[in-house]
Amino acid sequence: MASGSPPPPLKWAGGKRWLIPHMEPLWRPHRQRRLVEPFVGGLAVALGLVPGRALLNDINGAAVNFYGWLQKGLRITIPMRNEAELYYRHRDEFNRLVTGRGGSTKKAAELFYYLNRTGYNGLCRFNSRGEFNVPFGRHATINYRRDLTPYAPVLANWRFCSGDFTALELEADDFVYADPPYDVPFTQYSRDGFPWARQVALAEWLATHPGPVVASNQATERVVALYEGLGFDLHFLDAPRFISRTGDRTPAREMLALKNV
Repeated sequence: MASGSPPPPLKWAGGKRWLIPHMEPLWRPHRQRRLVEPFVGGLAVALGLVPGRALLNDINGAAVNFYGWLQKGLRITIPMRNEAELYYRHRDEFNRLVTGRGGSTKKAAELFYYLNRTGYNGLCRFNSRGEFNVPFGRHATINYRRDLTPYAPVLANWRFCSGDFTALELEADDFVYADPPYDVPFTQYSRDGFPWARQVALAEWLATHPGPVVASNQATERVVALYEGLGFDLHFLDAPRFISRTGDRTPAREMLALKNV
C-alpha cells in the first residue's frame, strides 16, 4: 500500500488488497503509464499503486457511481445503523433508485456505501432485474465512516466509467490489470453474470494489447489452459479465501497471467 493512500472504502468479497506486494514490483517500472482496470471492483489495486492517471471501469454501475461521488468529496448524511429493519428499508430505496432514474445520485452512492458495510460478508450481488439482493449481515459492530473527503485528492485524476470491457479506448502503452469475476459457479456480480464465453473474450482481448498486461483469476484448469494458449507467462499464488460458508480458510490457488511486463 502506497504511503499516504487511504484504504479501500468498501468491503469487497475477493478484494485484491493482499495482491499489492505482488503487483507493486510489476507496476514500478511502468508507473509513468496510465493504469487501466476493466474490472475495478473494490478499488484496492488502484489505491495500492496510486497511479498518476487511471481509467477505471466496472460493469457494476452502483460502485462506479459511488467512486464518482468520492471524487467530489463525499459526506454520508443518511441514517446508518446495524439494524435489519433499517437495512431492508434502505435496500428497497436503493433498488427504486437504481432500477429507475436515480442510479447516479448522491443518495444512491450513500445507500450503496451503507448496504456494502451492513450486508452479508461484503457481497455485491444483483438479480436479473438489476436489484441488489444481498441479505442483512451478521456483524457484531460496524465502523461506519461519514466523512469520505480524504479520498477526493487521491482520485482526482482518475476517470471512472461503467460498461463492457470491449468498449474501453486503450492507449498503446497503457498498463492493463484485469481482475474479472472468477471462473467459479457464482458469477452473478452483475445482472448479466460473466459466463465462460466472456472469460474467453476477455483473454483474447487482453492478448491483443501491445502494452503491459496483468490478469488474475482462480487457477482452474481451463483458465490456465486459456492463458497459456494465448502466450501469457503464468505465475501461481496462494490467495486467502474471503468468503466461505463452511468456515474454510485454506488458501485458494490464484493465477497471475503476464504479457509484455
